[in-house]
Amino acid sequence: MVLSMVLHISRVYLTGGFKKPRELTWISGVLLAVLTVSFGVTGYSLPWDQVGYWAAKIVTSVPEALNDLLDGTGTSVVILLRGGFSVGQTTLSRFYAIHTLVLPVLLLVILLLHFILLRKQGISGPL
Repeated sequence: MVLSMVLHISRVYLTGGFKKPRELTWISGVLLAVLTVSFGVTGYSLPWDQVGYWAAKIVTSVPEALNDLLDGTGTSVVILLRGGFSVGQTTLSRFYAIHTLVLPVLLLVILLLHFILLRKQGISGPL
C-alpha cells in the first residue's frame, strides 16, 4: 500500500498534478498519505507484543516536541493518546478504536473528496 502510494505521488509530482487548478486534489492526496501512514502506526501496535509496546511508547512520545511551541500542549496530546501517563491497556484500546473506527471513516470521506475533485478537474497530462 505504501509503495503504491509513493509511486502514485511521484507520478503526480513529476507530471505537475499539484499545480493550479488541482491544488485541492493534491492536498486531499497528501491527507490520504498521512492516513495511510496512520493506519500503519496504529496497526503496528495491535499485536501488543514487546515490539508493539515499544512502538506505541515511541510514537506517543513524539508529540512532546509540541511543548517547545506551546507550553503544555505536547504533554496534553501525549496523555490524550496514551489515556494516562504511561502506555498500557488504555493506549491499546485507543489505538484499536482509532485503527478500526476513526481512520476508516476519515479515509472514506477524504477518498470521496479526492475522487470528486479528480472527476471534476481531470488528471494532469504529461509535461
